[in-house]
Amino acid sequence: MLKAPHRLGLVFFPAYDWAISPTHPEREERLLYTQDQVWEEGILDIDGITEYRPRPAGIKDVERVHICVPDVRSRAGDSDLIAAGGALVAADAVLRGEVDRAFAIVRPPGHHAQRIVYGNRGFCNINIEAIMIEYIRRRYGPKRIAIVDTDCHHGDGTQDIYWHDKDTLYISIHQDGRTLYPGSGFLPEFGGPNACGYTLNLPLPPETGEEGFLYAVENLILPVLEDFRPDLIINSAGQDNHYTDPITNMRFSARGYARLTELLQPHIAVLEGGYSIEGALPYVNLGIILALAGLDYSWVREPDYSPAKVAQPREITDYIARLCRETYAAWRQRHEIRARSVAGRKEISRQRRVYYDTEGLLELQKETTLVCDDCAGLTWIDSRCADRGEHILAVFIPRDACPRCRQEGEKLFRRADRRTYTGVYLQDRPEDLLLKE
Repeated sequence: MLKAPHRLGLVFFPAYDWAISPTHPEREERLLYTQDQVWEEGILDIDGITEYRPRPAGIKDVERVHICVPDVRSRAGDSDLIAAGGALVAADAVLRGEVDRAFAIVRPPGHHAQRIVYGNRGFCNINIEAIMIEYIRRRYGPKRIAIVDTDCHHGDGTQDIYWHDKDTLYISIHQDGRTLYPGSGFLPEFGGPNACGYTLNLPLPPETGEEGFLYAVENLILPVLEDFRPDLIINSAGQDNHYTDPITNMRFSARGYARLTELLQPHIAVLEGGYSIEGALPYVNLGIILALAGLDYSWVREPDYSPAKVAQPREITDYIARLCRETYAAWRQRHEIRARSVAGRKEISRQRRVYYDTEGLLELQKETTLVCDDCAGLTWIDSRCADRGEHILAVFIPRDACPRCRQEGEKLFRRADRRTYTGVYLQDRPEDLLLKE
């Protein structure tokens, strides 16, 4: 019997009852074709590959990450909770030592869901990876965690959640936001005032091929991971960089994804996007599974594959090499960049417009963070969503809160004018509490 060098746990959840519309690219067939391929290839008969059943995440698991307005059940359905719970099952399997690696092949996806949630953005209601990461920290203790997001779309939700957390390195490699939703993910998006440099974005030009993706992994992502030395590597394993994907413009293949996975060696992979239901997903997921298990993937090939489909122009090759050099130089200088950006400042604010494309909602935020050398810093957000008739204040006490930031956060929550807001929230990470008034 074939034996996997790396014990691998698989979690499938196709979410039969969740769809934006019957013909929407994000529909149950995305995973059903993969499931059929896995069964047909006899993957679950390989010694060392085990299938796990998902379970629902709890409301508290979601509240540890999100402020859902007005509450979790109004913004996250059963399918969202089971998709998140599938990632928790994968995490438990790895952290308990039952497997070496795990792949949560679940939907709906999650990496566009930000700290505050009024509705669906980019097919995402709640952030699967972030819920899993904070569950890991609550259950298994402090961890330095790296998230490598290889979805073609910038994971602006995950970036927002970990903007102030230097124990969580977020790296996103994606199609340039000037050409694709959500229009973000550029080098100057470098992390908050107390976590400067711990958000890294690599926006790749349309038509980037196999060579460009793998060059970026080997010459930027792996050196940064070696510097950061995470306890866990999480891969937001979006597959919409594939050359057949209907809503993107890239040139990656199934074997390219397998090679990326082999280089990255994530402990846990979580499915994000990927909408070429028949032409890509069964082959890409198969390649990722084999690479995670340490098995030969050289025979995995799409029926219409040819080298020309994954080639890229020379000017793209040169551009990516330059972009990787600039990004790595910024990473190495992150402490100096932070010192210059916070010099003489007690707090830093930013104004943000967050568009919920699925539902046509617009949120206006003013986010303020205390500059702090001892923790991630107290953050509070004044948020308006006129389309929903909501105006809230959300106060975030960070996981590593120092006494000053804790005191200021509690004071701000107590003294907020309840007549001004439709809701005042306090997310207290150290106490694992969400309070609302």
